[in-house]
Amino acid sequence: MRLSSALRPVFLIVVLIGAAYVSAQSKDATVNEVKGMPPRVAPTEYQAHVAAGPLTIAADFEGHSVATPEATYTTEEYVVVEVGMFGAPGARALLSKADFSLRINGKKTAAPSQPYELVFKSLKDPEWEPSSKESKSKTSIGGNGGGGDSAPPAPVHMPIELRRAMEQRVQRTSMLEGDRALPQAGLLFFEYRGKTQGIRSLELIYTGSAGNASLALQP
Repeated sequence: MRLSSALRPVFLIVVLIGAAYVSAQSKDATVNEVKGMPPRVAPTEYQAHVAAGPLTIAADFEGHSVATPEATYTTEEYVVVEVGMFGAPGARALLSKADFSLRINGKKTAAPSQPYELVFKSLKDPEWEPSSKESKSKTSIGGNGGGGDSAPPAPVHMPIELRRAMEQRVQRTSMLEGDRALPQAGLLFFEYRGKTQGIRSLELIYTGSAGNASLALQP
């Protein structure tokens, strides 16, 4: 059916708005895809790197430190490995945290990579200190103003808004999953409650869509 001359401008405006919306959605998708930890310039900038099929996997062992662009946090229950995934120009790869495990001190069973959400409970900010007001209010709970029979002071918790910001930063730096354009980089978390001084050997194991590989890391 032919449009009347009066309706043609309206139709054209609708088409242009639709095209602009699709373009904006495409741009948003591109921006969302590249979010995360920026990869380093080359695999050689990491402690170790190895080929796995068409990919090059590089990694650094970070111990109990959780480094983000904004701040460095700690966790006593997990150790952290920063991983970079590289390929040919324009290459893509199917990434999954489940593709990685960490063999510590030559143990028969390697520790599987854990979701970043599990790290939140033990996550701490070494730079954060409670204000004097918070400390006084906590130490006064249960006290009677007297001496030795008073209960021990209650623990002082980080304000919820600060903890939420800390968790969001760690989430953004954890390794992205799914079909991704390379290079990509991110943090992986492995359960380990011991001191890093007790680690004699580390082997990062990759078993994914690109094949199998292992990297010897420096404790």
